[in-house]
Amino acid sequence: APQAACTNMSLRPNDKRTLYVGGLEDNAKEADVHAAFIPFGELVEVNIPLDNQTGKHRGFCFVEFENAGDAAEAVFNMNNAELFGRVLKVNPAKPMAVTERSGKAVWHADADAYFEAVEEFTEEGAKHQDDGLEPAKAATADEIEPEPMTF
Repeated sequence: APQAACTNMSLRPNDKRTLYVGGLEDNAKEADVHAAFIPFGELVEVNIPLDNQTGKHRGFCFVEFENAGDAAEAVFNMNNAELFGRVLKVNPAKPMAVTERSGKAVWHADADAYFEAVEEFTEEGAKHQDDGLEPAKAATADEIEPEPMTF
């Protein structure tokens, strides 16, 4: 069976042509999913997202049909069907939800440790201020001689 191209899915809000397929068996490939869903209509794409750390898929995929009627037929026939001994959950895909974590930087979980280290470093620096040295003095605006402007 031909394999659908893996490009950007055209998943839009209320797009009933794109389906979420959950419960994929660990060794399921795009070609397997394509073969299982092609009887219901022309497919635009099968996309199996991979886990960044393991390089393996995470047990779900998205299947995009040419038209919404074919996608609805696939949901009716494939939801709770078996593929490689696993029961599939097939539903119209929903747009990616914005979660509390989705708006934060990847390093956000380490932010507390970073700020604690900065605070500790600052406190350590304060202990060494009585070493007899004068702290650097910032220049004031009156002490800075402006340079002449040339045109």
